Amino acid sequence: MSLYFASLNSGSNGNCYYIGNETESVLIDAGISCRETEKRMGHLGLDIRNIRAIFITHEHTDHTRGAEVLSRRHNIPVYITEATRCSSRLMISTGLYRNFSSNASIHIGQLCVSPFPKQHDASEPHSFTISSNGLTVGVFTDIGSECEHVSRHFSHCNAAFLETNYDEKMLANGRYPLHLKRRISGLKGHLSNNQALDIFLKHRSPQLKILLLSHLSAENNHPQLAYNIFHPHANGTRIVVASRYVESEVYVVS
Repeated sequence: MSLYFASLNSGSNGNCYYIGNETESVLIDAGISCRETEKRMGHLGLDIRNIRAIFITHEHTDHTRGAEVLSRRHNIPVYITEATRCSSRLMISTGLYRNFSSNASIHIGQLCVSPFPKQHDASEPHSFTISSNGLTVGVFTDIGSECEHVSRHFSHCNAAFLETNYDEKMLANGRYPLHLKRRISGLKGHLSNNQALDIFLKHRSPQLKILLLSHLSAENNHPQLAYNIFHPHANGTRIVVASRYVESEVYVVS
């Protein structure tokens, strides 16, 4: 059985990632509107009725914006830690609210979703890997610095979404105020192109077939720049840049 995955949107204007098999799937974050999620899945021929759960990484609105309506309209459970739920103020119906704990895997049909903590400026941030029949897709975004959880989970992936938020020179020379530059580049901020490349080079599995560079800043990065940094080191891994404006194609690992 294969795993299918796509970016429905990736950036500070909204993040939403689709991962599933032929019959069931999950969304990691729901940071675009319900209507836009439905439209983009329709463009890709993906059936929203196959979504069995929404997993929320942290409370920032670019990861939660569409969760309430999407959950209510399509009767989809939302997995979120209690601290994140309180910080986000999401109003998820009691029957659809699911709590989860770090490093405790959750089984959604034949999918195994593994949450793990990460460094980010949020109340209780997590990332996830999704596995089925020996295949694993990971979502590694909104990470300020590498930790052993990130490196260990990344090393098991057949495909991954990896944050390449900013170019260090563009951020340093850009128009953002100093406090925001420090937040972005801090230990609980975001990964730069070079930090992400370091994770890729040190921890990628020989089975890593596709890498989607994700959560690019509109102000402090450029898709071609991020791609050019990774492409010379691809060594058989397909490098793709996830867009902040449109959905990606549906990718597959088998």
